[in-house]
Parts: sequence; C-alpha cells; structure tokens
Amino acid sequence: MEDWIIILICCGLYLLISLAMGIIPGLQVSSSVSGFVAGDRRMNLLVLYFVMGASIFSSFAFLGGPGWAYSRGAAAFYIIAYGTTGIIPFYFFGPKARRLGEKYGFVTQAELLEDRFNSKMISVLLAVLSVIAFIPYLTLQMKGAGYVLSTISEGHIPQWLGAALAYGVVLIYVFYSGLMGVGWTNTFQGLFMMVIAWFLGIYLPNELYGGVGEMFTQIAQSDLSAMLTAPGLDAAGKPWNWWAFSSAVLVSAIGFSMWPHLFMRAFAANSDKTVKLTVVLYPSFQLFIVPILLIGFSAILAFPGIDQADTVVPFLLTQIDLPVIVVGLVVAGTLAASMSSGDAILHSAASIAVRDGITKFFRGEMNDEKQRRFIRILVVLIGLTAYYFAVISEVSIVALLLGAYGGVAQIFPPVFSMFYWRRATGKGALAGLTSGILVTIFFLLYPDLRPVPLHEGLWGLAVNVILLVVVSLNTEPELKKRIERYINA
Repeated sequence: MEDWIIILICCGLYLLISLAMGIIPGLQVSSSVSGFVAGDRRMNLLVLYFVMGASIFSSFAFLGGPGWAYSRGAAAFYIIAYGTTGIIPFYFFGPKARRLGEKYGFVTQAELLEDRFNSKMISVLLAVLSVIAFIPYLTLQMKGAGYVLSTISEGHIPQWLGAALAYGVVLIYVFYSGLMGVGWTNTFQGLFMMVIAWFLGIYLPNELYGGVGEMFTQIAQSDLSAMLTAPGLDAAGKPWNWWAFSSAVLVSAIGFSMWPHLFMRAFAANSDKTVKLTVVLYPSFQLFIVPILLIGFSAILAFPGIDQADTVVPFLLTQIDLPVIVVGLVVAGTLAASMSSGDAILHSAASIAVRDGITKFFRGEMNDEKQRRFIRILVVLIGLTAYYFAVISEVSIVALLLGAYGGVAQIFPPVFSMFYWRRATGKGALAGLTSGILVTIFFLLYPDLRPVPLHEGLWGLAVNVILLVVVSLNTEPELKKRIERYINA
C-alpha cells in the first residue's frame, strides 16, 4: 500500500473520531436557542479554555505561522506579541457580559450593544460586519485543510476535495450539536495538535541542523541573516518597517477579544470565575506557537525556494524520513488546527446572522424553533460561501486574517464605552463604528494613500474614537436606568 494512502487512512480515522465527539454532546443539550448558541450556559474551565484557544491554533498558526517564519523570518513574532496581550480586555468585559447574558437572555455581543445603546442599527451593522469578517477567517481554515491533504497525497486529493472532506465533517456536527459539539471537539483537537506541534518543532531542527541553537547559528551566518533581524521582512522580501510591524501587533491585540465568536464564549461560561481563570491561563497557548515557528525556520536553509510559503508544513512532511503512521498523525494534527477554529467560526457566524440580523426584520416574534432552523440553514450557506472563496482565492493565509482584524478592531470602542463611559450614546457609537469601518476599508483598498504605513485598522480606530466622543457629547444621553445596569454589571 502506498504511503499517501496510509496517511489518508489516519486522517479518515481522525475525522470519524471528531465527528463522533461533535455529535454526542448534542444529545445532552436542550433544544432551545440558548442550548444551541450558548451551550445552556454551563461550559466549564477545561472546555472554555480549549474553545477559546482554538482562536490561536488554527490554519493561521499551523500553516500561516510557519509560512511567515519561512518567508519573512522575525516578522512572524508578531503572532506571539499580540496573542499574549489581546486577551487581557476579556478579563474585564467577559464577566460583565456573562452576568448580563444570564439575567437578560443575551447570547451575542451585538445583543448587549443593541440594548445598551437602544439601537437596532448597531445590531444589524455588527451582524453584517461579523459575517463579512468571518468569511475570510473561515476561508483561511478551509484553504489550510485543502493545502495539507493535497500536498500530502501527492496531488491525488485536489485542494477542493480536501477542504470538502474536512469541512463536511465540521458542517455535520455544528449543524447537529451547536456550541457544545464545537466545545468538545475543540478539547480533543487542542490536546492532539499541541502534542504534534511540539514533536515537529523539536524534531525538525534536530534532524536538519543538529539542534535549535545550531539552526539559528547557521541562519545567522548565511546570506539570509536578515530573516533574524526584527521586524523581519515584508511580503516583497524587503525589510519590514517598524510602523507596519507595530501597528499590526496593536490592531491584532485590540481586535483579538472583540472577535464575536470569542466574545460570545462569555455567555456560555458557567461562572465569572471560569471566565477569569480562562483569561489567566489563556496566554499559555502561546507556548505552542514557539514550536510552530521553529518548523518554519527549520526550512529556510534546508529547503529554499518553496513556491507557496503556507504549504511549508505539508512540504516538509514529504521530504523528511518519518514513519508513515507518524506522518499520518502529524497531518491529522494539522487538520485539527484548521477544524478547531473553523467550527467555532461557522457556528458563531450563523448564530450572529440570525440573532442580530434576520430577527430584526422578522415580523412578529421568532420562536426558538424558527431561530434554530434559520441558524442551521445559515450554517450550510455560510459554509458553502467560504468554501467557494477557499477554492478560487490565491491570497496568503496570514494576509486574509490580518486584513479581517482591522474591521473587527472597530468594535472595541463601543464595547469599552458600553461598560465604562456613561455619556456614550447610541448615535455616537453608530457614527464611530460606521466611520471606522469605512476608513479601514478605504485604506485597505488604497494603502498608498496612508500618510504613514500604519495598519489600516488604526486609522479607522482614530476616526472611530473621535466621532464616538464628539457625537455622544452632542446628542441626548441614554436612559440612566439602562446605563447603570451596564456600568454596575
């Protein structure tokens, strides 16, 4: 039997286990919207840690991270920089959101903002923004799964089929079980890919150079020594400037805990203590980014000239001498990284689109059964949309995610003011959010017009904050009773 067939059998077994672990929790969750979207608000520390950890360990980390280390060197360290700081705001926002959700029935970020600012337009705008931002994020995960299976099967499994196989499984258990299916598969996938990350991160430098230290010594003494000089290289292979590097870190850190699928986990936690402990433990996930980057660095001298940097991991697996079963497990671990983010994104995108978008235009009350049916329909539609872009898009995996962060970061000012500024008004929040998104999109499309090469999201945030403050101070304050329940939550 050929090696690639054995590898695919290992991947098939992994997909079957993931499917079972995703479906079984659905048997224990209520049929309510709260059960499907928020897991009946009973998620414990272990599951919450891994569900939120999946936001880091995805195709972005397992494929994009090594790809950046391989092609851009020290620039990849920005991932560690924002990952250790971006979760901090959630320590303060998370418990407040959880308590308000439990008391008033909220299950999404936009429901909080709509209530605090008495604005359905904010809810609809956030629903549109969330889904638009989620599409490239989900596309990223599908591209990763397709890359891996296509490369490791020596082209016998085309990229479109690899993505379809992996995400067919995701679609089934998200459709059936909702959040708890996502939670328990993420726990299994998280543990699995951690082991794989450290194995590869230690094995490859030792196999190719004789150790991690020797690997960096050889790179430093080569013509590619600039790869180890911060802030690394840009996409064109030239030295990246500190404006771009620093602003990429800052925008990612600001937007990190604002991702709606991450923020929504506060509503699923069983207590404030669980939320806070998760935040405290969360930076430990960064320990597993280290071996991921070592994988990319290990290929710089050993295998120069790889056309698609994002495929460096599956490429290495075809070049090094490992037992075929081990290669199969490594490939399954890479799929786990893709699927552990993709399922959370798919579930959240559909939930937000219904709760914060469709229900606002639905005449009469939309009961739990109808909401759940609409969410499931959108799970399928959003999944198919992302799959379409995954098959035809040629954009870099990291570029897809970094571009989406600029828009998501615009949610931070209204969320902060919701809890900590009494004078913030709905008109101010809407003006700031809308203008921030438009400015971000403008500079994303026309980067040469930026006065200095800061990430487009920072220009959007500057305009966002200014308009939020100016418009709020010049419009009628919101009802004091409603404001106080957020300030004192």
